[in-house]
Amino acid sequence: MNLVVLQNWLDNAAFAVLFLTMLVYWVGAAFPTLPAIAALGTAGMAIANLCIATLLGARWIEAGYFPLSNLYESLFFLAWGITTVHLIAENGSRSRLVGVFTTPVAMGITAFAALTLPSDMQAAEPLVPALKSNWLMMHVSVMMLSYAALMVGSVLAIAFLVVTRGQNIQLQGSSVGTGGYRLHKAGQLITQPTTPPVDNNGFARRFETNTNNGNGSTAVLNLVTNPQSESAVVAEPLSPQRLGLAETLDNISYRIIGLGFPLLTIGIIAGAVWANEAWGSYWSWDPKETWALITWLVFAAYLHARITRGWQGRRPAILAASGFVVVWICYLGVNLLGKGLHSYGWFF
Repeated sequence: MNLVVLQNWLDNAAFAVLFLTMLVYWVGAAFPTLPAIAALGTAGMAIANLCIATLLGARWIEAGYFPLSNLYESLFFLAWGITTVHLIAENGSRSRLVGVFTTPVAMGITAFAALTLPSDMQAAEPLVPALKSNWLMMHVSVMMLSYAALMVGSVLAIAFLVVTRGQNIQLQGSSVGTGGYRLHKAGQLITQPTTPPVDNNGFARRFETNTNNGNGSTAVLNLVTNPQSESAVVAEPLSPQRLGLAETLDNISYRIIGLGFPLLTIGIIAGAVWANEAWGSYWSWDPKETWALITWLVFAAYLHARITRGWQGRRPAILAASGFVVVWICYLGVNLLGKGLHSYGWFF
């Protein structure tokens, strides 16, 4: 079979498999008691991952260079990275919730690359002289994998905010910190008591038993005090199912971002070395370089807040959710909105 025909078949197959897999994960979330749904979702992501890997391999054989020189190739490499990170996260967490949120992102990327881009942007072309370097594989592949991991972590943070309805809850065991549930009263950190009091000088506390994680732990909802009176306004409690889901999403998001951030750091350093070799300067404040630095600072702030400051719950999730937008601006937005040293050939 002609390699071009094979590539056209594979990109459409990847889109179709991801679309069906997305439906499988959504059905599994709506009807968790259905047998074999979880296994079907994992199998679908693995098949899509294999289709995209085969597509990139055929592209590599056809063009004779690592397939990361234009938008079509980078989009499929990004989709491959997302499916790979998904499989790692799903296997590590033993949770099928990840696919509910990651498959729409991967499916949307493959749909845009396979069905929207014109054929001339999909065709493999000879590399421009500046890209004929071994650094193409080192720098660009690491950056793309970091984008994939950070996108998955950010999407799961957005899912956390949706599941918790934006409530400021503190979850146990989901990040480096105190290792216990906490609540805030009048701006002060309160240690969880062994038995929940019904009333404490006008401050009511609401507890929900979390049976999802199997350890009988307890989640505490944040307190909001009415400044006009001593009566307390208690946030609407979340169900035990929502609390268990929120804790799982928060934990996986944190760990995946923790994987993506070192990759981003290595990619930026490798890019600086390549820039010095190609342009005679380690840093030129090119739009791509500037937004890569902004992306690094956003996720560095997220990890600092969680590891050093002990943040959990809503605040770090909002920071990670904003990182999703920042990553897309760094990856695609700067190439659409402006010209720079990285703009040729849709180079990422």
